[in-house]
Amino acid sequence: MESTKEAKYKVVFARHGQSQWNKENRFTGWYDVGLTEQGREEARVAGELLKEKGFQFDVAHTSVLKRAILTLNGILDATDHHHIPVQKSWRLNERHYGALQGLNKAETAEKHGEDKVHIWRRSFDIPPPSLEDDDERHPKFDRKYSLVPKTALPSTESLKLTIDRVLPYWFDNICSDILEGKNVLVVAHGNSLRSMVKYLNNLSDEEIVGYNIPTGIPFVYEFDEDLKVVRNYYLIEEEELKARQEEVANQAKKKE
Repeated sequence: MESTKEAKYKVVFARHGQSQWNKENRFTGWYDVGLTEQGREEARVAGELLKEKGFQFDVAHTSVLKRAILTLNGILDATDHHHIPVQKSWRLNERHYGALQGLNKAETAEKHGEDKVHIWRRSFDIPPPSLEDDDERHPKFDRKYSLVPKTALPSTESLKLTIDRVLPYWFDNICSDILEGKNVLVVAHGNSLRSMVKYLNNLSDEEIVGYNIPTGIPFVYEFDEDLKVVRNYYLIEEEELKARQEEVANQAKKKE
């Protein structure tokens, strides 16, 4: 529910630019894949748009996955903000897709059926098949997470579990920066951003399942003094936004 008070704070969010596995239509999750040429261009364009709109930042938050970090770097370069502090956290990582990581979405739909894949990909509280404990893809074998308790590292996640991971970071880290009067930029992933959007927009479990965030397009939340949402909007036209959101929604459909 939006506040009736005046806006006092703004936060800019962006999903990383197109990654190599976005391009190949694979489940990516915590796999640390880089950006495509298009993804790097999306980051540059996002930065140029923010510069054109006059946005200034004091601090940035991102995940520990390089597709988000490289997108943030592209935005900081285009906006001449390389000087600001950047906080990186595993809590802003993408949802962990378990044993689906690396698999092509359309081919997985052909094998298991669109309905099953839709449940794995888009249900609120049903996670995909879990990684085995000794699977080399398990995050406990990745040195990026050596300081994270092994019991906290997922072998698969539903959106519900992703929200449980992300929201503490929102409250403890991002909100404290906002309340200190800092202009905040957050560059993360489709599902870590959806986790925050669900809370901020007070969306139901059913509504968030159908909400899609396209790559590389900044969106803004304005808050009142109590951190209640005054308004939120994307920095592109509605028609283009709907087309980009539809692309995301159609990723797991079977090939014709």
